[in-house]
Amino acid sequence: MDRREVAAVITYVGRLDPRTIRTDAGEARDQLAMWHELLGDVPMATGQGWDVREIVRKRIVSSPYPILPADVTREWQAHRRDRLARHTDPTPMADPDNPEAWRAELLAARDAVAAGQAAPSPHRGITAGRHRPGLKDQLAAVGSYIPPAVRAELALYRPARAAREATIAAGGPDVLSVPCDWCHADKGEPCRRRRISLDGTARGNAPRATAHPGRIDRALTAQAQQTSAA
Repeated sequence: MDRREVAAVITYVGRLDPRTIRTDAGEARDQLAMWHELLGDVPMATGQGWDVREIVRKRIVSSPYPILPADVTREWQAHRRDRLARHTDPTPMADPDNPEAWRAELLAARDAVAAGQAAPSPHRGITAGRHRPGLKDQLAAVGSYIPPAVRAELALYRPARAAREATIAAGGPDVLSVPCDWCHADKGEPCRRRRISLDGTARGNAPRATAHPGRIDRALTAQAQQTSAA
């Protein structure tokens, strides 16, 4: 902001909080110089959600103390950091064999985002585009990322998971698809072996290799309901 814009901000602050008004000409001149020194790099408003008046209004409403120019500067720095954290560098149009031009274009894009002149560029792989046609069929053809021979060797070290996968392959229910009412295990978590001492404190909470009977019954019920709905 230039000195005229800073003077407009000080006038707006004085309208909302008369304690900041300086009637002496020298004090008013010093106040303007101090605010301009701290707000010289802060824009008055941008088209990307920043407005000094909104920051001043919120600060005066939330704090009983007179607002300082450093309060506005800190809000602007936080606004810049948030925008840059949501920004993903797009591929520059410059020649990749020209590192100076490549870097200059990246920095210019970041400066524009930080200054509020451009919107942050989201990660295109997450927020844009649709799945390629036939992608599901290709994934189904690839199958599991663990080869069957390796999965068979790992079954010796993961008996609980191996038993669960064998049950699902045989058409049985997935017991981890429902929570357990007995040990309060959430979906996807194994049942726990809860041992309670006489004073009511827990003495053990080790995972079980098999699910509690009530959880198995609940998984069977859920599977039957899905089958009937289909």
